[in-house]
Amino acid sequence: MHFIKQLLAGVATLLLAGAAIAATTDIAGIKVEDSTTVGGVKLQLNGAGIRYKIFKIYVGELYTTKKISNLEELVAAPGPKRLSMTFLREVEAGPFGKLLTRGMEDNVPKNQMSKLVPGMIRMGDIFTVNKVLYPGDVITLDWIPGTGLIVTAKGKVQGEPFKEPEFFAALMSIWFGQNPGDWKLKDAMLGIK
Repeated sequence: MHFIKQLLAGVATLLLAGAAIAATTDIAGIKVEDSTTVGGVKLQLNGAGIRYKIFKIYVGELYTTKKISNLEELVAAPGPKRLSMTFLREVEAGPFGKLLTRGMEDNVPKNQMSKLVPGMIRMGDIFTVNKVLYPGDVITLDWIPGTGLIVTAKGKVQGEPFKEPEFFAALMSIWFGQNPGDWKLKDAMLGIK
């Protein structure tokens, strides 16, 4: 009887280990979870991939309350959302912040850009303060309805939330707009194979 209990305990341990393995995916050595919690709400991984610019720059992950396949669905989806970037190489934060600004300019109509300038300046300040992003550093962009966009860099919340939904939509257009910085990453985070 003792042997059967040990055998069952061993099987249960293997099943739990298997469930834990199934809950993560490895992308370029980064463990990507199949879910996360933002603002007390459990989100599912919509998709994940690698941002390339000659080299591997970061692993991008998108978490949502329901499956989305484009920018409009992302912005309209109920509840919180998270875009996470885990850096794979050392990146100077200033030039990276400028690339984000350029990404917005490439995807937002010019007549709407003036409304985004205050948010773009604040975002630039975040990257000025953080100077260098090292392998393993994480930036998360969490949209929480009623609170706004919370930017966390290297485990620290960066100032007050960005309250404007238009700024969140413009920021997300960098990855999911008509002219994304990386088409393969866009498709990967949208779960398009």
